[in-house]
Amino acid sequence: MYAVIETGSRQHRVQVGEVVNIDALPGDVGAEVVFDRVLLLGGGDSNAIGAPVIDGAKVRGSIVKQGRDKKIVIFTYKRRQNSNRRRAGHRQSFTAVKIESIDA
Repeated sequence: MYAVIETGSRQHRVQVGEVVNIDALPGDVGAEVVFDRVLLLGGGDSNAIGAPVIDGAKVRGSIVKQGRDKKIVIFTYKRRQNSNRRRAGHRQSFTAVKIESIDA
């Protein structure tokens, strides 16, 4: 069975036992997280599609790690204008969550 959840303006397809990186959530390692914005349930006997969410469906998980992604380089450049070259970097914070159960 799998579910599509929405968190932090992004959608993730998750299964039980899977570890997924999502946008940073507050909490310590080992804390329980409940996602109640379940958009779709699939697998098994039937599929359920929410309009926009499925009432009563929850996905439970636990925080495995709080971290930051690799650094990406942002470079802006306009030709023939030396004054408008800028270089910066960004590291996005994430939370690794292990999916424990999908409750329909």
